[in-house]
Amino acid sequence: MNLGFSIPKEGALDLLSLGALVNRLDPGIIPFRKAHTLAIHVSGGEFNVAANLSDGFGMRTGVATAMVNYPIGDLIAERVRAMGVKPYYKHFVHDGTRGPNMATVYSDQGLGVRAPVVFYNRCNEAAAMLKPGDFDWKEIFSQGVRWFHSGGIFSALSETTSELLIEALKEAKRQGVICSFDLNYREKLWKSVGGMERAHKVLGAIADHVDVLVGNEEDLQKGLGFKGPDVHSSSKLDTGVFLSMIEQVVAKHPNVKVVATTLREVHSTNHHSWSAVAWVNGKAVHAPTTELSVHDRVGGGDGFAAGFIYGLLSGEAPEEAIKLGWAHGALMTTFPGDTTMATVEQVKAFASGGSARIQR
Repeated sequence: MNLGFSIPKEGALDLLSLGALVNRLDPGIIPFRKAHTLAIHVSGGEFNVAANLSDGFGMRTGVATAMVNYPIGDLIAERVRAMGVKPYYKHFVHDGTRGPNMATVYSDQGLGVRAPVVFYNRCNEAAAMLKPGDFDWKEIFSQGVRWFHSGGIFSALSETTSELLIEALKEAKRQGVICSFDLNYREKLWKSVGGMERAHKVLGAIADHVDVLVGNEEDLQKGLGFKGPDVHSSSKLDTGVFLSMIEQVVAKHPNVKVVATTLREVHSTNHHSWSAVAWVNGKAVHAPTTELSVHDRVGGGDGFAAGFIYGLLSGEAPEEAIKLGWAHGALMTTFPGDTTMATVEQVKAFASGGSARIQR
């Protein structure tokens, strides 16, 4: 199938992400108000994709981001190295009291009828201070980058983060790099910086420069302002709602050739029905539907994006790429934390119809 764009066949990096690194504190199934112990996961929607592609799929990836020179920064930088991701850091010095800080995300896992709860401390966050001119994009992309990726979480952090992203996108396009963007609409983040109205303006300007959009019908409505049916009134596995909105997307953003999303019906915190769909240059491709026993749902969407991008970067047909994204996203829900513990062999086996029978 014709994707509508050509992916560079070679490059020093298969993918470069731009985003914020965070530490996620996880008390497991215990609500924070009763927690005594916490696991620390290094995360960031944009970083997760680069980490997954590197550690799980064996690709060469990098991340452009802010790094604060203090122990929390050291912890995060160690995990970036452990995932095999090449860092491009803008360094900040912590003043010992107020910051700048690496952001913290608080996220319990919930259980059964009790949903997970997510909240943030992004006060005086270093990543929100990133601005145009902080990275030499011409030099970075000239080294050879096949794919550039970012997302709506980073874009919501400040006025300058979205300006920095557009600066990067313009240089990436000048150098023939394929660009993707995960809308990742988060109401709590946008509410503090102008709400849905500002999201429409910022995300719309970004969408003008990308080839691939990741986002469901709610992202398209709340993030980009497109009209559609009530997202709560139909089955979350119904692809018709999502596909019916694509005509609006490509009419306003004709540069967009691929729009992909996961489909998730939440029966309980630990039981989800899971599928995926993509519109690829005029044609819909679908993943199967499976039932998930969920350990930790955080990172599933980034897992899907990584698997889908891996498929396209590897020259797979979109019909295969959507299954790879679906399979990796499904496997992600079986691991603690935000980044992958799967191998490419496990992903391919599940995508081709594998089962949970013991592997001896």
